Amino acid sequence: MHQTQRKILDAAAVVLRGSGHGGLSMRQVADEAGVGLGHIHYHFRSRRNLVLAVLENENEKRLARQEQLYDADMPLWKQWEQACDFLDDDLDEGYVRVLQEMIAAGWSDPEIAGSVRKLLRGWYELLTEVARRAAGKLGGRWPLTPEELATLVGDAFIGAEALILLGLDASEGVPHRAALRRVGELLRQHGTD
Repeated sequence: MHQTQRKILDAAAVVLRGSGHGGLSMRQVADEAGVGLGHIHYHFRSRRNLVLAVLENENEKRLARQEQLYDADMPLWKQWEQACDFLDDDLDEGYVRVLQEMIAAGWSDPEIAGSVRKLLRGWYELLTEVARRAAGKLGGRWPLTPEELATLVGDAFIGAEALILLGLDASEGVPHRAALRRVGELLRQHGTD
């Protein structure tokens, strides 16, 4: 990737975290990156392409991080706890906000929807592989297919993310983060290594 593209992507991520998808302006991104507006148009052609490139770039980093986590030699419950820590980090860093805003934008924009589906499919594929490994260790004691389990896990995290951003969280009597963390405790209690 060209150095100018990298600067623009990094700047756009900063602006998106602060202003959200609806508040992002190309001028803000250019100012943050220290480049002329023409550089953004040259490298990304449109605001939509820029936002999708930011989301893809941020998603790749996080997916690689998760792959490394699940390839590590540690018990499943410990991996689950780390995934919950990553969720907290991703909420604090603004990635979750950008992802959720792009999911919402995809409801009315088929191009954005296709891009977001592709990114999310990568997560479900990774979770399915993790579920396959876990099912192999359990020796058939699990009543769900790896695909079903991966779907439930992915949906739990994505749903929790959306509702936490909405403000429906522990302060409202809906403890998403605590509930997700309790799953790790259940995995530990039931001896999933």
